[in-house]
Amino acid sequence: MKTVTKLFAVAAALVTFATTNLQAQSTEVAKGVRLTIGVSGGVAEKGSPFEYGLGGDLGFHFGLSKELALTATGGYTTMMAKDNGTDYNFIPVKGGIKVYPQIGGMYLLGEAGAGFATKDGGKTSLIWSGGLGYQFNGGFDIGARYEGYKQDAASTTYQPYNGQFALRLAYGFKL
Repeated sequence: MKTVTKLFAVAAALVTFATTNLQAQSTEVAKGVRLTIGVSGGVAEKGSPFEYGLGGDLGFHFGLSKELALTATGGYTTMMAKDNGTDYNFIPVKGGIKVYPQIGGMYLLGEAGAGFATKDGGKTSLIWSGGLGYQFNGGFDIGARYEGYKQDAASTTYQPYNGQFALRLAYGFKL
């Protein structure tokens, strides 16, 4: 649990720094269409058969207004098993909503989707996540989230419910 606390403390410190020192910048980051490329790493929740997770993603951000955007992401994630267990590798495909409370580039994010297992006999998982982050005007984005996975019991990769606390670094390009 100490690692999770440290992860969120670092994310909170970065968001606090960003919101207090960058208020003078324009916050038009939510508007328009953006392509994002990101990497993430996290620690599995307590009691999980996994130790940590790593992933990469490609996404689209559809800014509807200064306060609201829709997201669509896809990528690759691997959850590394503890004690010589079996890793869980999947392709996550998620849709979500970003809400900008107009505190610099800070946002709240909620997503849901499916994780398509890459191992033979693996079934599709339900994925959901929630978190917060900061999107800088130059395109850089940092976020912290909890991501949960619910696998089909008939899957060869089946594990009871599990998830991770993750930190994501990304860069976005205006289209």
